[in-house]
Amino acid sequence: MGLTTAELFKKARKIEVASRRLVEDVLAGQYHSVFKGRGLIFSDVRPYYPGDDVRAIDWNITARMNAPHVKQFVEERDRTVNLVIDMSASGFFGTRGAAKRELAAELAAVVAFSAIKNNDRVGLYIVTDKVEKFVPPKKGRRHVLRVIGEILAFQPESRGTNLAAGLDFLGKVARRRSVVFLVSDFLADGWERSMQITRQRHEIVPVVVNDPMEEQLPDVGLLLLEDLESGLVVEVDTSSHAAKDYARRAKAAAAIRDLALRRLNLDIVNVRTDRPYVDALIAFFKARAKRMAHA
Repeated sequence: MGLTTAELFKKARKIEVASRRLVEDVLAGQYHSVFKGRGLIFSDVRPYYPGDDVRAIDWNITARMNAPHVKQFVEERDRTVNLVIDMSASGFFGTRGAAKRELAAELAAVVAFSAIKNNDRVGLYIVTDKVEKFVPPKKGRRHVLRVIGEILAFQPESRGTNLAAGLDFLGKVARRRSVVFLVSDFLADGWERSMQITRQRHEIVPVVVNDPMEEQLPDVGLLLLEDLESGLVVEVDTSSHAAKDYARRAKAAAAIRDLALRRLNLDIVNVRTDRPYVDALIAFFKARAKRMAHA
């Protein structure tokens, strides 16, 4: 059962307050430094001061004013940030802290508020085995609150996952180059080729969401497990070899996923439902800034 309107508003407002504080205190400047605008545009002229670059002198104004003046430029932002959120049935899973979908909403809010603080647009694509919700990019607080609300209120029509379908849809709709935050556990296959194609036009940031129970089962005896996407229910003795086999297969699946992401040579954000996501975001911004400085 979905949240009531009052519950949605309360949750969205809580996320807004936490996100805005985090953006103001920590992330807005880092976001600005690693996601540059599209270039510089002319802003104004001012008197020349010793030490100014002589190449910036506006000779027409200098002749008219009979004193040297230089051109001033500002960064042209107007970037678009597209949030592509995997909201298949596995997004309802979460054994520590929050479900994956709630973590996705909080992450999306932080990124979105960082974007609008820097005068960028934010768009939303909610994906299962197809794009079930598309919110065109816009600016402003009300728009970001709508994006958060759409994620929190979303009820999937399909239980499956097809990230390639979401990326293909993005490629058809988003004609301008954008920054794409792709939030998923990336455990479904078939997305690598679409990622390769998408990154030719857009700047992709994979945000990998994990839950500790997806890695290892607790030793609690018999445990019923349901695959949220297929509906299959199995009984596992967590004190037996079955639990070890589960952990081994989970580790192998994660290793295949991580190798595929590394092959794409992208900056990755790794978050878990049992740890503060802000640490992962800060680590991402620092690593990206360091890489850009040596580029």
